[in-house]
Amino acid sequence: MPKRTRCTPWRTLVTAAVTALTAAFLTPAAAQAAPRESRPVYSYADAVRESVWVDTGLDEDGDGRTDRVAADIVRPAEPARQGRKVPVIMDASPYYSCCGRGNESQRKTYDAQGHVVQMPLFYDNFFVPRGYAFVGVDLAGSNRSDGCVDVGGRSDVQSAKAVIDWLNGRARAWTSRTGGTPVRAGWTNGRTGMIGKSWDGTIANGVAATGVKGLRTIVPISAISSWYDYYFAQGAPLYDGGPDELAGYVESADALAHCAAVQHKLADGSPRSGDWTPLWTERDYVKDAAKVRASVFLVHGMQDLNVRTKHLGQWWDALARHGVERKIWLSQTGHVDPFDYRRGAWADTLHRWFDHELLGYDNGIDREPTADIERHPGQWVTSAAWPPHGTRTTVLHPAAGSQAGVGTLGLRPAAGTETFTDDPARSETDWAAHLTTSTPEKAGFLTAPLTRDVRLSGSSTVTVTATPTTASAHLSAVLVDVGPDTIRDYADPAEGITTLTDRTCWGASTAGDSACFKKTRAKTAAVDYTVVSRGWADLGHYAWPAKGVPLTPGRAYTITLDLAATDHVVPAGHRLALIVAGTDKDLIDPPSTRPTLTVDLSRTTARVPLVGGTAAFDRATSGGAGAPAPTVLHGVGAPRTVRHVPAS
Repeated sequence: MPKRTRCTPWRTLVTAAVTALTAAFLTPAAAQAAPRESRPVYSYADAVRESVWVDTGLDEDGDGRTDRVAADIVRPAEPARQGRKVPVIMDASPYYSCCGRGNESQRKTYDAQGHVVQMPLFYDNFFVPRGYAFVGVDLAGSNRSDGCVDVGGRSDVQSAKAVIDWLNGRARAWTSRTGGTPVRAGWTNGRTGMIGKSWDGTIANGVAATGVKGLRTIVPISAISSWYDYYFAQGAPLYDGGPDELAGYVESADALAHCAAVQHKLADGSPRSGDWTPLWTERDYVKDAAKVRASVFLVHGMQDLNVRTKHLGQWWDALARHGVERKIWLSQTGHVDPFDYRRGAWADTLHRWFDHELLGYDNGIDREPTADIERHPGQWVTSAAWPPHGTRTTVLHPAAGSQAGVGTLGLRPAAGTETFTDDPARSETDWAAHLTTSTPEKAGFLTAPLTRDVRLSGSSTVTVTATPTTASAHLSAVLVDVGPDTIRDYADPAEGITTLTDRTCWGASTAGDSACFKKTRAKTAAVDYTVVSRGWADLGHYAWPAKGVPLTPGRAYTITLDLAATDHVVPAGHRLALIVAGTDKDLIDPPSTRPTLTVDLSRTTARVPLVGGTAAFDRATSGGAGAPAPTVLHGVGAPRTVRHVPAS
């Protein structure tokens, strides 16, 4: 049964009951009609601040006691005194003490009684006065929780799921980490929405994939959908470390002292070969999309090179196959929270989303366009559906040109070959900068200048048939919009924003928890080209994604590379280009050898989701033109070498 159908009865009942409950959230003057918006009628200064430790049922740290995770709660005092129950917004995170949350790296702070004083981000300041409770959960092994961090596995997910079970009367909690008095969540109706960026949003995905009752919606921002795809791209290692290092980065001092065995399991289960292991199966939420009961509001930066949009694309598609109610925002940024690139619209949209999903208010958000897409810095468009209706896969063929490595891209199959030698010192920015000139480390293929706009929307694939000269080889495939534009500078350390000194306020404040945050503006760059999407693979995984094999030099192999999801318009006058190359410096690690690869163009294709499909592409390229003049193109800076942590 589709998930949309399963959700309908609850929403119908809640909507029918709204009139009777109106007085719980509005002043008497507003209680004449069903509400469309929750109002800040409750005192944030007088909110109840408490902490509980919820039993996860696991003993990951091996101390003979089941682990308890800390849940810090901020909730309005008035509803409980009047016998009314409130819904919950929850952010489960490993970052509350080690690294901080948000653009200003806020951490939890506590008073002498151990109650939370500062809760990072604006959620509690904004939503508690509007009749919601906010719960900040320390994942097992972090901050004040027992247990061990297992990087997206059973312990991570159970940390948050157990709290939802407790909110719904199915789990136990106490007033202290050891011992204490049992405590019930009698102040809530159990309806919970999870939110969070990066690792936090990843946990929201993982908990939703358990099908836990009471979780009504999730808002994952820049989140992982399968942890294998965070560390590898079809066998090609993206980073030189693994989940064991990441666990050590966020664990509390107590966990570090007791969780060596868990870290060893993480290291042993994630070999740098890029092979799929049971560890990755446990951390693959996409396979469990059929269990998702919650609605999903996905937010992602299309230039996120930390948590790449492959995570978004495969999760979105899996949810669609199972009829899950969905909404999506796509920005031009990198790994950035929407609060820091579209603050007012984000607060308003999130408010209406939670009002609809958790309070049952008929505010129309479910009838609005599914997708918001940033087309230019600060300029947004909407789509009724995403990808839009009429999007069709178009098969494009590369062909050789008049100079080596500078060919054409069109609808007609072509013969011939192109050859390049892997150069680990070069990145996609080097390749794109020299698209119109012959260089030894890449092969590039360009369309004629477009006579009409062409819109890519969704996930592309590139199938490459290549013959290596050595026993190992990595491949990259990159789609590029060639033409002048001004875009967000996602390669800048702030990944598309500039933080200012003045502040705006979003909710109520106390002396210890301000609702005022530094403003930002778009950080832009004038460019001659824009990388639209990219994907990578280890050629040794050509036959079986789960296990790679040594290559036989001189033998041809065929592999299909999955490219990151995107939504991009290539405007009239620009060209669409495909680059095929080896190691993408600082985005994948190089192979053990330095191969030369010969690409069979007759067996190499790009399958690109275009609005209007093949006919639209044919119309846009019907003008024809010769090869572009050789020149060096300018883009954003090269990918940065950073500590790869799905944080902040």
